[in-house]
Amino acid sequence: MRMNWRAFLAIMVLAGVGLATTPAAVAQDSQFLMPEQSAAKAKELLQQAIDALGGPAYLNVHDVTCTGRLGSFDHSGELTGFGKFIDFAEPPMRERQENLPKRNIVEIYDGDKGWTLDRGGVSNAPKADLAEFQETVQRDIDNILRHRIHEPDMVLRYAGRDTVDLRPVEWVELVDGGNRTIRIAFSATSHLPVRKTVEARDPKLRMTMEEVEYYSNYHPVGGIQTAFQNTRKKNGMKVFQVFFDKCDYNTGLSDSLFTRQSLDERWSKVGKKEREKEKNKKEKADKDRKDRDDTDDRN
Repeated sequence: MRMNWRAFLAIMVLAGVGLATTPAAVAQDSQFLMPEQSAAKAKELLQQAIDALGGPAYLNVHDVTCTGRLGSFDHSGELTGFGKFIDFAEPPMRERQENLPKRNIVEIYDGDKGWTLDRGGVSNAPKADLAEFQETVQRDIDNILRHRIHEPDMVLRYAGRDTVDLRPVEWVELVDGGNRTIRIAFSATSHLPVRKTVEARDPKLRMTMEEVEYYSNYHPVGGIQTAFQNTRKKNGMKVFQVFFDKCDYNTGLSDSLFTRQSLDERWSKVGKKEREKEKNKKEKADKDRKDRDDTDDRN
């Protein structure tokens, strides 16, 4: 599941010891394959992964709802927040994220449109955040496996065997029409994805960056193997870490969930509380100021 978190914060650092490996360290066996053989081997591994993830059930996901805990980190790698969330999605282009339990911070993205709800009300998503969401869609592993591997300008190759987190894996490399280099490590035993690296242009910083995602703690949900623990790093620094508590597929989410109108309706409920809170805060500040002035006058 795509993770595009900005408004929601959470989580502790992932424990565990692993080998610091990259696709550059893969075994030499991939060098001896002709381009056609390499592409065929890559397609074989991708199909094995799709089958392991659930085959037709995985490919036919229309919507997904997940709850969990999320942590985000600053540029120094320090945890900056902790919280619970609920995420609604109609892959690949629709997503709605809400904080729990208050549900007063909400982000919605629907293709080339986006909106946010916070303590100041409803507004259009900043252009930079919208561009980041659209770029994240292109790098999303489910979108890659379900759709993007069939793009006519997608180049596939087998990138060899390796060891990741003390387990044997095989790497597949993809290069798309946007010049993104995507490498995915699949478990040699379960065939499930365990790591993905992407070299691409950062839409905010306008410079080349490397993004790494880790997938673990798989559980079958409705016939679909789901990674309940995801971690993302950008240029070596941890960006977020998520632990899912529950995921449900194909529940028939309403289209209205992904509209600005739904946020306006939500604001009509939570906004009243926020305005009352601000009013009480102002009244208290005015009273405290008056009390100080009265004290000064008596003195």
